[in-house]
Amino acid sequence: MSDFTPKPKHKFTFGLWTVGNPGRDPFGEPTRLVVNPVDSVRRLAELGAYGVNLHDNDLVPFDASPAERDLIVKEFKKALKDTGMKVPMATTNLFTHPIFKDGAFTSNDPKVRAFATQKVMRSMDLGAELGAETYVFWGGREGTEVDASKSPLDALKWMRESLNFLNAYNLDQGYNFRLALEAKPNEPRGDIYLSTTGNMLAFIETLDHPENVGVNPEFAHETMANLNFTHHVAQAIDAGKLFHIDLNGQKPSRFDQDLRFGSEDQKGAFFLVKLLEDTGYDGPRHFDAHAYRSSDIEDVYNFAAGCMRSYLILKEKARQFNKDKEIQAILKQLRKGGDSPIATGYSKGAAEKLKAQDFDVEALTNRSLPYEQLDQLVVDLLLGVR
Repeated sequence: MSDFTPKPKHKFTFGLWTVGNPGRDPFGEPTRLVVNPVDSVRRLAELGAYGVNLHDNDLVPFDASPAERDLIVKEFKKALKDTGMKVPMATTNLFTHPIFKDGAFTSNDPKVRAFATQKVMRSMDLGAELGAETYVFWGGREGTEVDASKSPLDALKWMRESLNFLNAYNLDQGYNFRLALEAKPNEPRGDIYLSTTGNMLAFIETLDHPENVGVNPEFAHETMANLNFTHHVAQAIDAGKLFHIDLNGQKPSRFDQDLRFGSEDQKGAFFLVKLLEDTGYDGPRHFDAHAYRSSDIEDVYNFAAGCMRSYLILKEKARQFNKDKEIQAILKQLRKGGDSPIATGYSKGAAEKLKAQDFDVEALTNRSLPYEQLDQLVVDLLLGVR
């Protein structure tokens, strides 16, 4: 039996908003007391976590005075130093306050857009002070319920203006954050702009400095739209743009549930972990998830421990998959043909040779593809009988 005890070397992180979630939902008041961020840092460190991530207002209240802000940050930095915990990623809350009811960067009101940009600048200052290396942008209010209310072309233009400005500020200040854009199809808006990771990857190429802008995909966001999250992460890796990742659990076609990682779709979670481990992803494994509303504070930390334990179990399953002789034999057989003749690229000679090649269509049609057998072997592996 492998050791599934989390350690800082595994780079597991949690948002302050995750373990600090008081259990409020759209239909009910909080079921738990608000947690002091300092207490979250200390408890997560005891569980073996690597660090915590935060929105600006997870740590500093929206209306805090400069003096209050400095005192809060001082106490928080002391907790980080005492525990050795890191803050790898920071972000800005541009969705809770009513001023952002119709968007932040994509609001019709230019003063709201300017205020949102100012808020991010100050939040970047905070993130840099805490040592963050990645800065995430999730546009929770960047969308519409009424398409007549704004042009999507204007919205993209305004989004681009804000991100270009903030990226320039980032570089000018010497913060050198890697900016990571996070996609979501809907909720809390009826439709959110740039709704998938693929949308974000395309948008990034229109920015002034796309080289230091990537993505932060979240498991629940693609899954709630019935998409294959692992495929989207693979596209980000292929583009060299996987700067950060949010892990959780989600039932398809539901509201954004943010369940404990590994609690739903264990096969999907397995292939995600396998992809990250096989490709050598070395960033934080960030859990953007929440304990059940029925949990008390002690159960919240059972939830946190469960996220990390599930990842480590699936990491071990990925190792077993890669060493399983029967599974690997099937994969070898499926891939025995090697590279396609087009892999070396185009030339006139190569094109003429390909056009002249004879193919045994019947043999290719009737080739064996034992995918049922292969999938059952994966199920056996995950269920612990291999």
